[in-house]
Amino acid sequence: MTPTGWMEAALAVPLLGAVVALMLGRRAAPVIGVMTAIAGGVASLGLAFAVSRAGAFRYAVGGWGAPLGIDLYVDALAAVMLAMTGVVGVCISVYAVSYFRRHPTAAGSSRGGTGSAWLFWPLWLVLWGGMNALYLSGDLFNIYVAQEVIGLSGVGLIVLAGGSAIAAGLRYLLLALAGSLLYIVGVELLYAEYVTLDLQQLHQRIDAQASTWAAAALMTAGLLAKSALFPLHSWLPPAHGHAPVPVSAALSALVVKTGFYLLVRLWLDIFAGLGAEHVATLLGALGGAAVLWGGVQALQQERLKMMVAYSTVAQVGYLFMLFPLASISGALPGALLLAASHAASKAALFMCAGSVLAVYGHDRIQSLDGFGARLPMTTVAFGLSSISLIGLPPSGGFAGKWMLISAALAGGAWWWAAIMTLGGLLSAAYLFRVLAHAFLEPPATGPGRVPRGMELTSLILACIAIGLNFAALPLHDLLHAAGSR
Repeated sequence: MTPTGWMEAALAVPLLGAVVALMLGRRAAPVIGVMTAIAGGVASLGLAFAVSRAGAFRYAVGGWGAPLGIDLYVDALAAVMLAMTGVVGVCISVYAVSYFRRHPTAAGSSRGGTGSAWLFWPLWLVLWGGMNALYLSGDLFNIYVAQEVIGLSGVGLIVLAGGSAIAAGLRYLLLALAGSLLYIVGVELLYAEYVTLDLQQLHQRIDAQASTWAAAALMTAGLLAKSALFPLHSWLPPAHGHAPVPVSAALSALVVKTGFYLLVRLWLDIFAGLGAEHVATLLGALGGAAVLWGGVQALQQERLKMMVAYSTVAQVGYLFMLFPLASISGALPGALLLAASHAASKAALFMCAGSVLAVYGHDRIQSLDGFGARLPMTTVAFGLSSISLIGLPPSGGFAGKWMLISAALAGGAWWWAAIMTLGGLLSAAYLFRVLAHAFLEPPATGPGRVPRGMELTSLILACIAIGLNFAALPLHDLLHAAGSR
């Protein structure tokens, strides 16, 4: 298949699958969802492989190029994000089959809930299609449209659980809409000044005018809210902590990465000529604060899912320490490797929490004694994922953090390296706190058992997080060979 064909498939397959799943209804939706997920994952990986062989390429939809028409564009950066979404998305879909078969309502137990869990499949596939569209969009307005698709489908997925998840979903909706408003006002300012929204054309025309700085500030603020970067993170823990487990995995592993990706596009591409070293320092400082604040909050949580949710706040912070280090070789590959490792390990951790909920009927950390004996495969998956999140060798998390720390030391910015090291210690504290309960004497009885498919999927993702340790050099070569805009 040609690169253009892979690009069309990556966009069309999830959205068409969502329509078919919605039309066929409750009985067929899981089958359609998994088949679509596999096809979408293949399309994403095929596109990434095409980029690695042929380099970046552009496609004018309908033959009308920018600025009049819509251009799709993919380079190494977008290809990595698409591949990450494809692999983790397939695993989330497979896990969701067993999860919702056990929980026919969308809530975390078989009592209560909305009874509409099958709607997960069309909403999830629309969310997936929105993320692919965002990574492939070649202009700022279509990126805005993709963000709205992601935000609205994400809210729908969160409120499937009913109860307290409805309030969390509404908070997420308000923050998403506020972020979108700031973003689109910035887009309008850029269009009024440069009469184009195409990313490549803006990169060539941008200059340091007051309107440009105003647009950059508005768009950055909106995307920081969507990324849940400290101190704009208040929506994330309740949304991720109260949603159904597959939804929590998708939001934490994949959705929060979209805001980070767009900020990389803005400040390392479009606005790179503005000489905004102070902006890079500010983004890095917010990332460092997120690492420490999120780690401390995760350490204080009593529920496993809320602990994993606050861990996301901390782990997102590592990615933003890329910006003050971006000019140093190895920083960008390190951040992308860290993002991919976080996606696999964080999805696995939420899946492990789902298995614990299935067996114990709750996720109170202090009452999880002996889960190692009752859930050996889940315990291994939790341990491997923890190794990657902490940044211990051999894991993708270790390789990514090592590259970022090496970049910081090479640039004489030892304080970034110190924050990352301290963040790793905090991660070890709250993750080992959970693992300690695995080896205590288990309770005599328990309320349930977990389907083998749920445990196996989390273990596969955890192994991927470890195996990404060997992707550091290929990723570095891809970014240099295929390039970005």
